[in-house]
Amino acid sequence: MSSEAIREQSFTRRALVLGGGMGLVGAMLTARMTYLSIFEGEEYRLASEENRVQLRLIPPRRGWIVDRNGKPLALNKPDYRLELIPEQITDLDRVLAQLGKILGLSFADELRIRADIAIQPSYMPVEVARDLDWPKFAALNVQVADVPGLQPVRAFSRVYPDADQFAHLLGYVGAPTPAQYKDQKDPLLIFPGFRIGKDGIERHEDRALRGRAGAQRVEVTARGKVVRELDTRGDVPGATLRLTIDRDLQNFTARRLGNNSASVIVIDCLTGDVLTMVSMPAYDPNIFSSRVPAALWKDLQENDHNPLLNKSAMGLYPPGSTFKMVTALAALKAGATPDQGVRCTGRYKLGNNTWHCHSRRGHGFVDMHGALPKSCDVWFYEYGRRIGIDAIAAMARRLGLGEKYPLPLPGQAGGIVPDQAWKQKRYKKSWSIGETLNSSIGQGYLALNPLQLAVMTARVASGRAVVPRLLAPADDAPPPQFASLGIPEEHLAIVRQGMYDVVNAGIGTARGARSPIDGVHFAGKTGTAQVRRISAEERRRGVKKNESLPWKQRDHALFVAFAPTEQPRYAVSVIIEHGIAGGRYAAPIARDVLTFMYDPERALKILGPIEAQLAAERAAAEREQQAEATAAVQAEMMPSWLRTDDIVPPEYEIGPADEPQLPRDEI
Repeated sequence: MSSEAIREQSFTRRALVLGGGMGLVGAMLTARMTYLSIFEGEEYRLASEENRVQLRLIPPRRGWIVDRNGKPLALNKPDYRLELIPEQITDLDRVLAQLGKILGLSFADELRIRADIAIQPSYMPVEVARDLDWPKFAALNVQVADVPGLQPVRAFSRVYPDADQFAHLLGYVGAPTPAQYKDQKDPLLIFPGFRIGKDGIERHEDRALRGRAGAQRVEVTARGKVVRELDTRGDVPGATLRLTIDRDLQNFTARRLGNNSASVIVIDCLTGDVLTMVSMPAYDPNIFSSRVPAALWKDLQENDHNPLLNKSAMGLYPPGSTFKMVTALAALKAGATPDQGVRCTGRYKLGNNTWHCHSRRGHGFVDMHGALPKSCDVWFYEYGRRIGIDAIAAMARRLGLGEKYPLPLPGQAGGIVPDQAWKQKRYKKSWSIGETLNSSIGQGYLALNPLQLAVMTARVASGRAVVPRLLAPADDAPPPQFASLGIPEEHLAIVRQGMYDVVNAGIGTARGARSPIDGVHFAGKTGTAQVRRISAEERRRGVKKNESLPWKQRDHALFVAFAPTEQPRYAVSVIIEHGIAGGRYAAPIARDVLTFMYDPERALKILGPIEAQLAAERAAAEREQQAEATAAVQAEMMPSWLRTDDIVPPEYEIGPADEPQLPRDEI
């Protein structure tokens, strides 16, 4: 075969192989394109649509909280913000530098933004700035219009018009935690700037107040710029929550407490409505809704008046003599008669121990009619010993003490109402008679909160098992029908008369709580709860007056009352931490609060001198702090060789004058 034929045959084989390979590749490409277009076409069409269309979440407006008359306690205000979408940002450093010039971002702001970008999904917006005024917000819409990933947003933020006066009751809102998102799987919880309830009613009723999110579909360019809106599903705002609280009464009560560490609660005896629940001092929930400054948080934690604690529901205190109504009713149930009594010499001996009455000289012969007005400890020691702790504890529980109530308040304390079984379970020890004596006058193991004392007073005043409520019912809802306490009306009448005499009789311990309103009378009971142990040695030398003791060692001042005495409608409890004496300091506050309910103008006149004195005290304290700060700065600037405060004089040991002198070589 010629060489030409061989070359032609070789070329033909190569052409066939190459053509077959090209045909095979073409067939594979055709098959792949057919598979992608027919079997996976929908998936790629959706992916393309997602690149063109974005779904944006619309956070709902939080529901308002209003008082019984519809006055706002927590509402929303427009909040102009700037948000950043990390996945659309190509050069974060350049964008932050540009925003720094426009908004004046600090180094701390930049660190926060970078930290949020690091922990959030890249498609979720990150809050750059909030609470922008309208001119700056309008300018931003022009200045960052062409910057991909930046979007000015009009949102809403939580506002509490009365600030600290409702702080412990309402609570505050704050950013959700990662644990909360993991638990609820709600995309709103990772939306920038979205807030949920963190304490108080805001936390307990968060689901109702949160509302339901809306959504918006928008068409965007490849750089993320919005071309047009395609569809919008509006958000559903949270429900408006109406409370039983009276805003005006709450404001007055908070102002009346001044700088005391205290709690005041007022309950409607007929409906159980809580009309006011004040715990002071408090914090400003408007600040807590954003990032709390570290210095402020430290001050709140270190403050010995516990501004972070809701004293009304979480604080536990010995009830002191306000508990004596319980002992009196238990004694009547056990068969004691009102005319039976004891002779009070100021002391009560049991074995080798002596219990003292608050009156060192004693009250002489005291029956039940005089025991409450005079608050004679010896009478209650004697009858408490006779009936025993179990009878006292049973009556206390019947009056609502040691109980948690169905209120929208997280962290409500149950307190302690001790009896023999309680001590055996808690300490594995038997109950002693001495412990009964202490409990009969509201001391010992007893620990109750102000809410329970207000409920106790409402039940004594009404004779029914009043249950407090904070959420107002519908307007057409029938009033609640509380069951009878099962306590004979004649027994309750004796205790009510004793409480009336506490305030209105010449022998009472709370004459300063008398009503200034014609035709309206107040009845109440004082209490002074001891917080330190008074030794026998101190009693021999003379018990120190509370005013001379450090604040933390002074007695708590308590007072409970109801009004009007003819047809009881309102019950009030007042506790002033380390307030020295209930009759002297707590009772006038209860009087003024009840006065406001009948004659607001008269009550408001009382605030003038009180607030003027507080303002003067604050000004003096500020001047003193400023002087100390100035002195500290001056001392820091002073050269060390001029300072004399750190010079310690030398100490010399001087021997007795008649001591022989040592030889020179031994000195």
